[in-house]
Amino acid sequence: MRIHRHRPRAWAAAVFLAVASLTATALDTPAGVANGLRADAYVRPGVEDDGADCAVPDPGAVTANIKLPDPFTRLDGTRISATSDWRCRRAEIKKLGERFVYGEKHGKPAGVTGTVSSTGITVNVTDQGRSSSFSAKVELPSGSGPFPAVVVLGGFGADTATIKASGVAVITYDPLVVGREGTPRNNKQGAFYSLYGSSSSTGLLMAWAWGASRIIDVVEQSGGGILQADAIGVTGCSRYGKGAFAVGAFDQRIALTMPIESGTAGVPLYRGVPGEGGAQPLSSAYSEQPWLGDAFGSFTGNPANLPVDTHEIVAMVAPRGLFIMENPHIDWLGARSGSVAALGGAEVYKALGAEHNITYWSDIQDGTHCAVRSEWKTPLQQNLKKFLLKTGNDPGVFRISGKKAGNLSAWRDWQTPVLTG
Repeated sequence: MRIHRHRPRAWAAAVFLAVASLTATALDTPAGVANGLRADAYVRPGVEDDGADCAVPDPGAVTANIKLPDPFTRLDGTRISATSDWRCRRAEIKKLGERFVYGEKHGKPAGVTGTVSSTGITVNVTDQGRSSSFSAKVELPSGSGPFPAVVVLGGFGADTATIKASGVAVITYDPLVVGREGTPRNNKQGAFYSLYGSSSSTGLLMAWAWGASRIIDVVEQSGGGILQADAIGVTGCSRYGKGAFAVGAFDQRIALTMPIESGTAGVPLYRGVPGEGGAQPLSSAYSEQPWLGDAFGSFTGNPANLPVDTHEIVAMVAPRGLFIMENPHIDWLGARSGSVAALGGAEVYKALGAEHNITYWSDIQDGTHCAVRSEWKTPLQQNLKKFLLKTGNDPGVFRISGKKAGNLSAWRDWQTPVLTG
């Protein structure tokens, strides 16, 4: 299995302004906003896509914009003005992400059945006259349940010892059984493609996200005796960090999203990657595996034409819990572009009064890819307590390494509105 690694290359000069010292601050709180808004404050519990009923207009022809798209401006050109407007604005961003980046995430199939035990989950799905199935492993912590749980994509890179010691179960999900790597784009394989066709234009990351959603369906249907369906997180490292990011962005039942060292096609800005020395090029990420949807191939050479960027995918998680972990020591991972995406998405958190629900951390000493790190242990525990165990309320922080610190102001020509309500 290939993982991201350092590959020294000469690329165009970085368009970011470097920050010489470490950033280590909690985001400013608007006046009158309580510390630590509940993660579900704007999301109906138990709903995968809360904006499914929103009318989303056709985005029309794409136009070049070297700046980051304004997450607060609707497709019709008007800006949102109230927190209640975010639900349908998020639905617009979701559709843009599906159409231009990931491919369509099909909704809940006509039939979903399965079982939950103390050691595993089985998932059986039927849709459009076709069927497929897959399973996941369960590891319970000590004590008596029902337990919150974290879905770990790929089974490596996550600090599962700390997760279980915190009283949270681990669901080990092999996404390759849902969307297999090593396949051509016109012959994709796995449980998702058994239902929706091997020539589906949906990329593997969205197929993996669909599979995680079906696991949650089964947990919901199980009655909650073993696992709590309303307290589920997701994490993964490298390619599985890309997948974890997509899982959390496109399923609002995920209470805590924790991508680790996700690299290009994960958190880092598409617009930023070409100017970040040594970062994996968009064309490389697109061709290495069919992670991204087929439509993204038109933008690998001109990401400025994309009507959406990853800061808006970060924003799709708002106001739910988000803990982004990045590695600034490996250029290939594009952590500078990741820091700007996180800062841009955090503006939506701030506008919703949920700025304490997002944490970004790239201040690490060990540059080993997908290592379990001491620097991340405490914020991991705090996020688990706050969003899954619901026993804590520590505010999120931004700890950006000076090695890969981006400058949001260089990337945006929009300001964050004060939303009413």
